[in-house]
Amino acid sequence: MPDSPLHTIASWLVTLFVPFAIVLTGVRILMTPAWVNIEYRTPKFPADSYGFTHADRLKWSQVSLEYLVNDAGIEFFDDKVFNDGTPIYNERELGHMVDVKNVVQAVLKVWYASLAGIILLGVWANFGGWLDPYKTGILRGSWITIGLVAAILVFSVVAFGVFFVYFHEIFFDPGTWTFAFSDTLIRLFPIRFWQDAFLWIGGLSILESLWLISMAKAK
Repeated sequence: MPDSPLHTIASWLVTLFVPFAIVLTGVRILMTPAWVNIEYRTPKFPADSYGFTHADRLKWSQVSLEYLVNDAGIEFFDDKVFNDGTPIYNERELGHMVDVKNVVQAVLKVWYASLAGIILLGVWANFGGWLDPYKTGILRGSWITIGLVAAILVFSVVAFGVFFVYFHEIFFDPGTWTFAFSDTLIRLFPIRFWQDAFLWIGGLSILESLWLISMAKAK
């Protein structure tokens, strides 16, 4: 029995949702204290030449992550100070944290919507008798994700500096995301941190895609 036009459209919706669900799952995994702890312990991770210890980095990075995923405003940092009473972030850094939070909150909404779309369409496909088109949508989305992620990984490895600049200019106004090496944001999250983050997200995305492909092909 040929697929109905409605089921074909729904299958392509699944394809659209899958890359967002996969990649943003990797992003959300990395926005956890556990991953940051692992990253700071990776071999040859650069020490902070301005004096942060491993414990300092863990403490203040976790505070920063908490802000990004909670409902608090920038006043969240009002009582976050170093031992000498200096605020952990200066005004420019606080402004960037607001920008980052806005992006993160939007990204999380896309993630939730993508996961919900895949689940709800899966329930409909199961009870509506169109599992094959649904699985085709999963397969298409997974292979598209692998292709896109592989291309991005190659570009980021070959020219990470260029990729990093392009990435930031997509989401942030020029001049609002550059800081001195002595600023807390750079001391907590040096360029090595972001290089590894993109590699981890890419690797996790490919693994998730392969898992979905195997599930979709299973009888």
